[in-house]
Amino acid sequence: MELLTISEVSKNYGISTRMLRYYEQTGMIESRRRDDYAYRVYDETTITRLRQIIILRKLRIPVKQIAKILTNAGVAEAVEIFRKNMAELNEEITALSTVRDLLSRLIEDINQKTNVGLKLLSDEAIYSEIASLSFSTNKLKEDTSMDDLNRASEDLMKMQDKDVRIIYLPPMTVAAAYAEGEDTEGKANEMIKKFADEKGLLKIKPDARSFGFDCSPEEMELGVPSRVYEVWVSIPDDMEVPAPLVKRKFAGGLYAAHVLRAWDFADWRRLKEWITASEKYENDWGSPRWESKETQAGQGFEETLNFFNFIQNGKMENLQLDLLFPIREK
Repeated sequence: MELLTISEVSKNYGISTRMLRYYEQTGMIESRRRDDYAYRVYDETTITRLRQIIILRKLRIPVKQIAKILTNAGVAEAVEIFRKNMAELNEEITALSTVRDLLSRLIEDINQKTNVGLKLLSDEAIYSEIASLSFSTNKLKEDTSMDDLNRASEDLMKMQDKDVRIIYLPPMTVAAAYAEGEDTEGKANEMIKKFADEKGLLKIKPDARSFGFDCSPEEMELGVPSRVYEVWVSIPDDMEVPAPLVKRKFAGGLYAAHVLRAWDFADWRRLKEWITASEKYENDWGSPRWESKETQAGQGFEETLNFFNFIQNGKMENLQLDLLFPIREK
């Protein structure tokens, strides 16, 4: 098998280049660099490992547990992890089945007794209905395919109201670093980290917040790395910002917020779908909330949660991101 570039792997397996870099930074996969090629390439061993990771993630195995499975030579720990996740899923399935079956019984009873109305929802009625429920064993079909698994995974990852928070970001002054070329996100983050260290920013402003966003001129397709990426850190209004960083004034605004799940950047699409279906909020992407001569303004943000702790230890496996999608009330 010939070596594949990061873009080829991303397109072939439907996984973002940023997720690939995350798996690499956490030590789950390895890339190589050819002498005559500037970009990352992946060999057959790494591709096999990646396929295993993708399937385990679609089976809802957490990333930290996947790392244990792949680095452990024995199968005992893997079996124990699978059993633990099965037990959690069984609890979830039982709870959902209870709700589904109760709703079905309520519909049936209301249709048969049209004069009952919502009196049926008394405590005694609910307890009686639950006590009479029966559950069938849920089994996976033997001929379940990867397509079936993909559809099931997508259904489970669809966002609901409970998955989205509505927040207001206040106005703030930020130091902004932007980078172009390969690994734009890494370059911009390193510039911000260096700035924070040199300025002693976290001693002056321990509540500093950091935001990053792809500000490529056009929407990037899956597998195409960011052409331009910008990272911010909030600073005191009077703090000097050395070049190549620039100082920006953010006007603040309303955002739909969602914690990135398992570094699955398809969550951006799912968050947009939630906003499109909302009866109260609408998409405000592209409306400028700051001025920028260097890059585009009016994007969604990826906020580094607990920025103070991340700067202190810098461990990728502990990094959490909030996706912030600009919205306005209808």
